[in-house]
Amino acid sequence: MKLFVGIDVSSEELEACLMNPEGDTLETVKVKNDLHGASHLRDRIIAVSDKLSSSEIHIGLEATSVYSWHPAMFLHEDESLRKRKTKVFTINPKLIHKFREAYADLDKTDRIDAWIIADRLRFGRLTTTIVMQEQYLALQRLTRMRFHLVHNLTREKQYFLQNLFYKCNAFRSEVDSSVFGHAIMEMLSEKYSLDEMANMEVADLADYLKEKGKNRFPDPEHVALCIQKAARASYRLSKVVENSIDIVLGTSIQSIRSIQAQLKELDKAIARILEGISDAKCLRSIPGIDLVYAAGILAEIGDIERFSDQAAVAKYAGLTWRKHQSGSFEAEDTKRIRSGNRFLRYYLVEAANSVKNRDPEFGEYYRKKYKEVSKHQHKRALVLTARKLVRLVDALLRNDQLYTPRRKVKNTGE
Repeated sequence: MKLFVGIDVSSEELEACLMNPEGDTLETVKVKNDLHGASHLRDRIIAVSDKLSSSEIHIGLEATSVYSWHPAMFLHEDESLRKRKTKVFTINPKLIHKFREAYADLDKTDRIDAWIIADRLRFGRLTTTIVMQEQYLALQRLTRMRFHLVHNLTREKQYFLQNLFYKCNAFRSEVDSSVFGHAIMEMLSEKYSLDEMANMEVADLADYLKEKGKNRFPDPEHVALCIQKAARASYRLSKVVENSIDIVLGTSIQSIRSIQAQLKELDKAIARILEGISDAKCLRSIPGIDLVYAAGILAEIGDIERFSDQAAVAKYAGLTWRKHQSGSFEAEDTKRIRSGNRFLRYYLVEAANSVKNRDPEFGEYYRKKYKEVSKHQHKRALVLTARKLVRLVDALLRNDQLYTPRRKVKNTGE
């Protein structure tokens, strides 16, 4: 006999419903969402479990941002609960919301929410538990922070380019060198006016670019000429507007450099953790998967044994398409599911984009899918390539195997 415990989580409280396999409520418990409250809840769960002589305990919580993480990990790691064969599930809120629709006459309260979660546990078919080892959790915090910073960096660069257009609208059309190179960023941060850039000696501007760029420009004189051409072709601003734009550009440059420095520190920390995870070697043996992609994928998957097969991994990542079939009819145009772990999906898609450029098999598959349709070709082909990558990732991790393109790896299910 199993004991089912549904927990509704808020920032301040945990509302729990303990239910038997017949759907009868055995007890309700309301405690604070802190260590003392969780300890009391654990004691009540153990007491009811022992009285019921349950063979297993299934505990479910909605994945409510950071609020459910501490109680879920506390209940998962508690030794007394482990002895009673306890499984802890963090459930997608969308799944609970859909399940609730079957009970149209119920009110919306914390106690009822806990009852709904417990009842959903009773129906089963929840394959992914909270189980993740500490190194994966530590890695996940780093890779998710990196995800956050990368998106911030993209937004900051877009904002920088918008303001650069005010200062020198012809810059991007005339200068073929990267705006975000160190030398050009230095030049823009020093607040040269357009007239100053246009009237500088080409040799002096080229020497400046060579010095700031640490001799990385293959043809600094050509870049200097392009910059001067852009400066002469751009609209002129009034002094007051130009001063404001210079301040904004300087601030934006500082933000970009700060984020880039933070990314370097994160990458060092990620590398240190990856050294202690043997699975990283399996993923990095795939051409195109570097340290960051391997870390991002491993951080979200954790132990591959949490998943029954590669299809479960794909569903967890949101790389699954719904079937639409009725009688003899089956729709050809199907949509990808809207749920799933967006971080895992991001790293898989980015990794697939890199792998297709380095591995012939994946490159051929991408091109095949690209040619199949006339709309959204790249996006569709890339997501399908990511789905193919899931099968490879699952096989390598499950078999503790390095990737060898000439030899087919053992696949654990289609």
